[in-house]
Amino acid sequence: MCGIAGCLGIRDESIIDRMLDAMIHRGPNDRGLHIHQNSVFGHTRLSIVDVAGGHQPILAADGNVGIICNGEIYNFRQLRDQLISKYRFTTNSDSEVALHLYREKGPESVKELDGMFALAIFADDDFLLARDPIGIKPLYYGFVDQKFYFASELKAMSLAGVSVVHEFPPGHYYTPQQGFVQYYQLPSVQDEELRDLEEACHQIRTTFISAVKKRLLADREIHVGAFCSGGLDSSLVAAIAAQEIPNLHTFAVGMQDEHGQISDDLKAGRIVAQHIGSTHHELIFSEADYYQALPKVIYKLESYDPSLVRCAVPCYFTCKLAADYVTVVLTGEGADEIFAGYHYMKRLPAAQINHETRRNLASLHNINLQRADRIGMNFSLELRVPFLDLAMIDLAMKIPPEWKIKQQHDRAIEKWILRQAFAGTGYLPDDILWRYKLQYTQGAGCESLGEKLAAREIGPEEYEWIKAKNPQAAINSREAAYYFKIFRQFHPQDSVLKSIGIWPGFDFEEERQPLAGTVDGYLKHKH
Repeated sequence: MCGIAGCLGIRDESIIDRMLDAMIHRGPNDRGLHIHQNSVFGHTRLSIVDVAGGHQPILAADGNVGIICNGEIYNFRQLRDQLISKYRFTTNSDSEVALHLYREKGPESVKELDGMFALAIFADDDFLLARDPIGIKPLYYGFVDQKFYFASELKAMSLAGVSVVHEFPPGHYYTPQQGFVQYYQLPSVQDEELRDLEEACHQIRTTFISAVKKRLLADREIHVGAFCSGGLDSSLVAAIAAQEIPNLHTFAVGMQDEHGQISDDLKAGRIVAQHIGSTHHELIFSEADYYQALPKVIYKLESYDPSLVRCAVPCYFTCKLAADYVTVVLTGEGADEIFAGYHYMKRLPAAQINHETRRNLASLHNINLQRADRIGMNFSLELRVPFLDLAMIDLAMKIPPEWKIKQQHDRAIEKWILRQAFAGTGYLPDDILWRYKLQYTQGAGCESLGEKLAAREIGPEEYEWIKAKNPQAAINSREAAYYFKIFRQFHPQDSVLKSIGIWPGFDFEEERQPLAGTVDGYLKHKH
């Protein structure tokens, strides 16, 4: 996993170098900078595949073709076998496969990449910028004096002096000739297709087990672990991974009350770890630890949204713990989105449930996936999300809503079909498989700490003043106002705040229109 940065239309080496400095946590193992014509491409690397080689930018054709990539391509070996007779490979990196596939098939080649990625490819006068279908890996872009800059994080973009930062849309690629092209769309709801319960359970099991296994990809010396809060989602991931990795490292965090009682996630995590035979690690944090971490979390998260910040703090402690033992960690992100795991969905009419899950999937890149990426990469830790495998998403859109939320014994059971698919398999004990869903903050025991602190630090008058002073910001509680106040200490410039997801963003539809000419033509069109 890595950080990328670049500029087109100017050889701005010093700025790209500074942008890489701002993202050194994303790639502490290696660093590269390459000038191609009137452009600069930079990369800072966290080595996971081809640790010994794989330096980026990866170049071919005497340096006239090259790639920088942040991500993992899980099917790179299969693609490499198809290409190796025609192209000379200089590394064993999964990123080099994306480069030669582009040389073979052009921009449409990104459709064949199974993974999470944000990448830039240059080939003579051509240029490609692309982001994975769901937006697991981040990518931003903007303009300065008709020059184009891009990077993996907002804080890096601010160093270029960009006045307005845009998020690169997930499932799109950009070329100067075509502009933004959407190469992936979430599958439509087809929940009348799959009506055999036994077949649905079989497909869920086989598809998900395959999704977990492919995400164990790493060189032999790179350790892969799993979060293990004791909730259904992370526990299933850990249980499957434990059958592939002996002594799998698992991680859970939480608090301890004044009577010495530990939080629910710590208790449940111990049960799961014992059942799957993992090497389990715990971190118990205090209220003081929480408050000390909060400003760091807001800075790294690049957001002040209360729901994101609340979950990001226990995630911060979990990643901090995991980074002492592994480089890659599997998480349960995405399960609630595809299997209707949120409690509010129980109040929806059945006919709306799958449409709501699809809507949630479309916004993940700006919410939970941003949290997972920023907090994990802060500790040079790569988080992988098997529930967001494209085959899993496709399958989830075919599952009837009454199997996702099932009425049973006067109780609406969320994610029922996922639980049922693994019932009787031995992967998890029944009390974990059918455990009632708790929010991340509830399970860790820190649900109300941020609200409590904000009530102490932000009075009613200051709250109203912050709201009035910042009418474009989404501030609807004293907690949001407090986080916003911290956020502005780190990000005082509007260039960062105007990014989509923080201030009202730009209309992706306008950006998707085909644009004619070269990169210079694109820049002129934009200005």
